[in-house]
Formats: sequence, C-alpha cells, structure tokens
Amino acid sequence: TKQGPFHYFKVSPEIIRLALMLYVRFPLSLRNVEALLHERGIDISHDTVRFSWNSFGPLFAAEIRIRRVDRMRSGTYWQWHSDEVFVKINGETHYLWRAVDHAGEVLESFVTNRRDRDAAFKFLRKTMKGQGRTHVFVADKLRSYGAAMKVIGNAKKQETGRCQNNRAENSHQQFRRRERAMLRFRLMQTSQKFVAVQASVHNHFDQ
Repeated sequence: TKQGPFHYFKVSPEIIRLALMLYVRFPLSLRNVEALLHERGIDISHDTVRFSWNSFGPLFAAEIRIRRVDRMRSGTYWQWHSDEVFVKINGETHYLWRAVDHAGEVLESFVTNRRDRDAAFKFLRKTMKGQGRTHVFVADKLRSYGAAMKVIGNAKKQETGRCQNNRAENSHQQFRRRERAMLRFRLMQTSQKFVAVQASVHNHFDQ
C-alpha cells in the first residue's frame, strides 16, 4: 500500500497543519509558534515547524485551491486588480506581482527579478492559466502591463485610474507583516513558495 506523506512523522497531521497555519497566517517566528503550541500542551520543535511548512505547505495549499477553484470560476463578471511591489531577497531587489479579484480573493502571486514586459507577460499568462480570462483588468500605469496585454490580445480590457487599484495594493499588507517577522527572504524559490502558500491560506480564512 502507498504510504502517506506523514508516515515518518511522530506528530499527527492535524498538529502539523495547525503549526503550518499559525506560521503562515500570522506574523510569528518559528520559535513563537513552538512556544504558542507548547502553552497548549503540544510538544513540537521549531525545526519541525520549519520542515513542515517547507514540505507540506504546497500540499495543503493545493488542497485549498482544489476545494475553491469551482466556486472561483463560477463568477460571471470577473474583475481582476493587479499590483507589484519590490521585495529584497538576499540584498537584491525583486518584484512581487499579485492579482486579486473584485472580492479581494488572491488569484495569483508571482516573484520575478525584473519589472519589464516579459515579467508582466509571464505573470498574466500564469494567472490566466489557473483562473481563465477576465472581463476587466485593473492595474496601475506601469507600461509593462499594457505591453503584455497587447501580446496576449486583451489590451481593451485594461483599466487604469487613481484609487481604482486600492484592492490589490492593500493585499500586500499581510505579506509585509510576514516579511518583517521572517527578517526577509534569502532565496527567490523560498519567497515564491511562501507567497503561494500564504495566498491560499489567506483565501481560506478570509473568504
């Protein structure tokens, strides 16, 4: 018989899930999570918390996405809001692109080392691959969006304007709090994994 991913763990899957959700959802350090669980009679080390989110974070995030994808695609008139912010990774400037829908649900998070047309195109293509096409695309006045939309063929669906994109800009706040608690990221792959997991957890609890 095929063994589950938790076969080699003495800790139950429910405790692993709880530790992961605490670490990803709230701006807590690994040792904060260890102390918080210890106060509740759960003996788990911060190393186990670190290994859990690295190993099972994408697994739990995928489960959440599968449960929500049908509901997310049932909307008739989707409106996307997109925004990008800079992220320091190992002392170098990268960019976090994020798309949310009209209800504030995070559709996609994507980390790149550039903010040009190619980066915008990869981000939009990745979002459409997972979510389908949108009826209205709201973004800031970054020219990379317009150039990428022309390549895709959706240039007429783009809207820009003052205060129109506040929903996407506000979606970065939770990530910024988490980034400070983690003392920033050291690898681009780690940051990409974390923002993807955090987006699914945020959608699950803040629906």
